[in-house]
Amino acid sequence: MYTDPAQLHVPVLLQETIEALAPRAGGRYLDGTLGMGGHAFALLERVAALGGEPAQLCGLDRDSEALALARQRLAPFEGNVHFFHLRYSQFAQALDTLGWESLDGVLIDIGVSSLQIDSPERGFSFHADGPLDMRMDQQGLDDKPVSELVNRARMEELKSIIATYGEEPQAGRIAAAIVRARQLKPFRTTLELAAVVEQAYPAAWRAKARNHPATRTFQALRMAVNDELGELERFLDAILARLKPGGRLAVIAFHSLEDRVVKHRMKTWAQGCICPKSLPVCVCHHQPEVRILTPRPVQAGDEELARNPRASSAKLRAVEKLATAPEGQQATAAIPQDTPLDVRPRSRRERLRAREEKMRRRGSSGGWL
Repeated sequence: MYTDPAQLHVPVLLQETIEALAPRAGGRYLDGTLGMGGHAFALLERVAALGGEPAQLCGLDRDSEALALARQRLAPFEGNVHFFHLRYSQFAQALDTLGWESLDGVLIDIGVSSLQIDSPERGFSFHADGPLDMRMDQQGLDDKPVSELVNRARMEELKSIIATYGEEPQAGRIAAAIVRARQLKPFRTTLELAAVVEQAYPAAWRAKARNHPATRTFQALRMAVNDELGELERFLDAILARLKPGGRLAVIAFHSLEDRVVKHRMKTWAQGCICPKSLPVCVCHHQPEVRILTPRPVQAGDEELARNPRASSAKLRAVEKLATAPEGQQATAAIPQDTPLDVRPRSRRERLRAREEKMRRRGSSGGWL
């Protein structure tokens, strides 16, 4: 059991995240994955050092044990921190409770915490034996332990989960081995499952594997039982509407699938013209919603990796919300309905002419049309 989260929890990309959020006095901030409060403490400490009005922070976590430790760590900022036992996709409930319409900054760190990995009774790791659980919220009525998934799911479903979320090339062999083993005895513990997965690996693969053969399978099952990709999608669908112009969003992801979702969503938000490529000039006048602050994901340097090897897969991406055009100035249907559009496939010469015309118009207007 952890007693001092400040000593035992090492937040990843700490300084880089605080710089990306650029917190200011009197701002309102959301930490959707509060964990043991490392990033939140640094953010509030940075604002306190600036002087002036203290920042207000809304902290969410679906893990009640983590919330208790965060309360302990953030005690110096009592009165300025508001704790909620919620998933980060449910942030609107917390903001509405507080009466906050908008935010100056948002952070989510969507990796598994040290508290969860290092507690055998939580069942996240195969390095020590424990119940096959993996729930981030053990009190959640809708969340089922991973043992139910492993012991009841059809082989094709298991194969799909392991292949998709774990990106495991041996997903078929592993799923088949799990189904065979559970017919003799239901899985109860982490080491039982890890042993079956390891034996499902071809001997040549086991000999060359850099990590334990069960690593990807455990990761995949954890993501499935906690609906981690669905949680991320729901959050991204809603968060931009609650961010102030000039407000910033920072996301730390540890898994390639999650990072890919974040990357593509941020690119979509930052996109300007969305006209069909068949049109020679922009007629939609669509404006970017954000400015991307991290053209490439920020990753841990050698010094941090020496202190905290778990930071090796962490990737930070951040955006700043842009001010939108005043109501009525942004065209939403700029093409008259009776205007015929030529959407025939164009020759190379026609495409070059259209590109030259677009560049000429862009130059004369001083920017994007």
